[in-house]
Amino acid sequence: MSGQAAADQRFMRLALALGRRNLGRTWPNPSVGAIVVKDGIIIGQGLTAPGGRPHGEPLALAMAGDLARGATLYVGLEPCSHHGRTPPCTDAITAAGIARVVSALEDPDPRVAGRGHALLREAGILVETGLLCDEAARDHRGHVSRVTRGRPSLHLKLARTQDGFAAHASSDRLRITGPLADGAVHLWRAHADAILVGIGTVRADDPVLTVRLPGLADRSPLRIVLDSDLRLNSAYRLVRGAREVPTLVITTRKAPAHSKRMLASFGVEVVCVDSGANGRVDLHAALAALAERGITRLCSEGGPSLADALAEADLVDVLTVFTGPTAIGPGGLPAIGPYLDKALAERHLHEIESLMLGPDRATTYERSA
Repeated sequence: MSGQAAADQRFMRLALALGRRNLGRTWPNPSVGAIVVKDGIIIGQGLTAPGGRPHGEPLALAMAGDLARGATLYVGLEPCSHHGRTPPCTDAITAAGIARVVSALEDPDPRVAGRGHALLREAGILVETGLLCDEAARDHRGHVSRVTRGRPSLHLKLARTQDGFAAHASSDRLRITGPLADGAVHLWRAHADAILVGIGTVRADDPVLTVRLPGLADRSPLRIVLDSDLRLNSAYRLVRGAREVPTLVITTRKAPAHSKRMLASFGVEVVCVDSGANGRVDLHAALAALAERGITRLCSEGGPSLADALAEADLVDVLTVFTGPTAIGPGGLPAIGPYLDKALAERHLHEIESLMLGPDRATTYERSA
């Protein structure tokens, strides 16, 4: 690898790492990092601000100032070329006098889709694309899914005992993972636009679903409950805390009006979608409704039933299974249901990483191309 190629990789990795900092905070826009480099020195950097504006490129260019003329810009996603609430990033890049743009990934958004790169080339800027594109595609999986498939990407998390169970056959609660694994889950929450559970998990565990890592409490995502019959009520902490942490319930059109009014009085937003053949919330309709709201990255922490329903609907993009060190013996509730097991067996979901977090193993799978 040449010296320039090695430098390009190093600076692009920095741009991608910078963009990851605000994952979960910029929806409906992607979180994109940008770095301005001149003579091997970083002279400007920026990332998409919370709320989605301004983008990383103009922030990096503003930091670089007049030094940006003749410099190289490294950016994790194709610069935007359309007018929105702010002017196109391509205009700012051209006006700054940037000589070369290294872009990791073409933006599939129909408003961009190669036009940003084309406009930069027309302005006489050298444009190189595709560097670390696989890493960038993972970072922007949610954005890509929303604009190409009309739904957010979905990261499913499950925990199981050494012998494969998620819970005792009785209603007794079972703690499977330790503090390192729990911390990893909270970090996912901090980088997600929203977290999804079913009403069964709410009734069994009464979770709070907030980020409880030091200094990251304000990164708690939107909390979403799938509740076909609208059984959620004020006995649960999700409802009582809805004015502090945004909470949304997706239900069917048959849901009782008085339950909707009660939840609204606590600050819970209720969204109605069509029912599936089983009379429950149609999962495709639910995720489409979330995409319409701008949600790109969805983390599901529901139990085995919801996990298997998502697998049956072919909605799982990433799966992480935490396996704890203890076994409970026969008679428990299996963590992996038949549809998810089939997806793994037939490699519709293939393993990409396995690591130890203390005594717990975290194995991650992603959707096969």
